[in-house]
Amino acid sequence: MNTKKLISLLTALLLAASLCALTGVACAQEEEVELVVFAAASMTETLNQIKETYEAENPGVTLTYNFDSSGTLKTQIQEGAECDLFISAGQKQMDQLDITADASVNTEGLDFVDDSTRIDLLENKVTLVVPEGNEKGIETFEQLAGLLKDGDVLLAMGNSDVPVGQYTQKIFAYYGLDEQELANAGKLTYGTNVKEVTTQVAQSSVDCGVIYCTDAFSAGLTVVDSATPEMCGQVIYPAAVLKGSAHPEEAKAFLDYLTGEEAMAVFASVGFSAVE
Repeated sequence: MNTKKLISLLTALLLAASLCALTGVACAQEEEVELVVFAAASMTETLNQIKETYEAENPGVTLTYNFDSSGTLKTQIQEGAECDLFISAGQKQMDQLDITADASVNTEGLDFVDDSTRIDLLENKVTLVVPEGNEKGIETFEQLAGLLKDGDVLLAMGNSDVPVGQYTQKIFAYYGLDEQELANAGKLTYGTNVKEVTTQVAQSSVDCGVIYCTDAFSAGLTVVDSATPEMCGQVIYPAAVLKGSAHPEEAKAFLDYLTGEEAMAVFASVGFSAVE
């Protein structure tokens, strides 16, 4: 390259740098960001739908999801798994990672949650669902309680470390049912997350199951009854950015997006609602 061309090139570079400084335009290529989101299995369909829209609107961001039971996700986070944002299907699993939570719940003094970002994102409903044909004619939780005590019925529920299983246990307490007695009598089967319970009902391997209304909608199952707050409390999904996040600002931006109208419309389409 001759001296004249070199001078012209340097002049052009200096001019471009000056324009960037004056206008505030970033000259370097934007950093590609991968956000790792741990979310309750019951959010699989909605978050995958939201992923397409969000990545299209934010081309520098890739969303990577890990869906499982909230108890399993909590354990993975505690054991050091990479995670930017955690969305639980129950307060307990979030509290167990939040140092500001009551010590009776956060018994290990874990400090993973950026409590300044923690919000109650969504509300779900606990429902009683039946397979196609509903051979046992199950119509209500009250009727189911009687069948579990005296009749021949097989119910699918979540494990005790899974929020949907914990809500089911509260329903048992409401009706005075002894879970261990029912299990010993062969009237219960279990799933490690809500999707496993849903599958058991969809495949007609059980007479009924207790799952969220959103999973019932996604699987096309018949809901015969919904639990009231008196039976099992509100089903709240808390969300928070984690203190160990590699991209806390981007994680907060995505969490903010999830509270907006566009994302909430997706959540509402399957039965989620905003927390009131």
